[in-house]
Amino acid sequence: MELLVNILKTARPRQWVKNLTLFAALLFTGNLLPVDWVIRDFKIVISGIIAFTVVASSIYFLNDIIDAESDRVHPFKKYRPIASGKIPIVLAIIIFVAGSIVGLTYAKMLSPLFFLVVGGYWLMQILYSLWLKNIEVVDVFIIALGFFLRVLAGGIIINAHLSIWFLLCVISVSLFLAVGKRRAEMAILHEQGAVAHRKVMKIYTASILDSYLSIFATSSFLSWALFTFNFYETAGPSATLSTLILLSKTLTINKWLMATIPVVIFGIMRYIRIIYDGSKAETPEKVILQDLPLLITVGLWATMVLGVLYIGPS
Repeated sequence: MELLVNILKTARPRQWVKNLTLFAALLFTGNLLPVDWVIRDFKIVISGIIAFTVVASSIYFLNDIIDAESDRVHPFKKYRPIASGKIPIVLAIIIFVAGSIVGLTYAKMLSPLFFLVVGGYWLMQILYSLWLKNIEVVDVFIIALGFFLRVLAGGIIINAHLSIWFLLCVISVSLFLAVGKRRAEMAILHEQGAVAHRKVMKIYTASILDSYLSIFATSSFLSWALFTFNFYETAGPSATLSTLILLSKTLTINKWLMATIPVVIFGIMRYIRIIYDGSKAETPEKVILQDLPLLITVGLWATMVLGVLYIGPS
């Protein structure tokens, strides 16, 4: 039982939340309603999330094998099952190979193009674990590309159109989260005197990462603002809501998604604040799941988006 628990820990259940971004394409089509073909697409996306999760989880075993020595000098990662010796290296290799085969095979069964995206992600993560994570700037792009490929895969698996502004927003937010992860990691490592944990951290400086963070925080806000400005709702107006507002031409504009912009700005500002508290910001998913104000912000944003797309006036 203890071994199974350690295997589950290494698979990083907390990071599975990132795979929910595969729903983005289905959500923003404005067609997430209970009709037969949407239910079909919903099931397909769930299958895609399972395939992506199995592949991503298998990569963590390889990553922890490679990083075992450096993890032992990290204040938090030294407790990882492979670094602490609770999972034998041979068993970790077997799980990596088996998980990769199962996940990639399942992805191919779902869609050839989806398989190419998932396979590209798998190969990219292996190269990242072996080499790319030690190259300045490239390491950040690889982390960001992981987020982007999830959203892209979600669109491909249901054959949905993705707005160029939405993709630009995904890229900007991904780079913002990736740089934020490095900046938070620097706070942890410097405070604990464990810079030897990651070679690339010897190259980065706080001022450089702060500049990157400023660039991508701005681009995240602006790209989302441009997306909302250029977005046209595909769902019809709610009869009840339309009656309530008396079909006012002022209120029945098709730009209601812009109302989410202040929420996005607050979320960005809150995340930046947390980044400089290294003990709380080791990973983006940890921040979102553990910081109540940010969790409320994400929930409010999602509620507003759903409201505009599915019950609001257009």
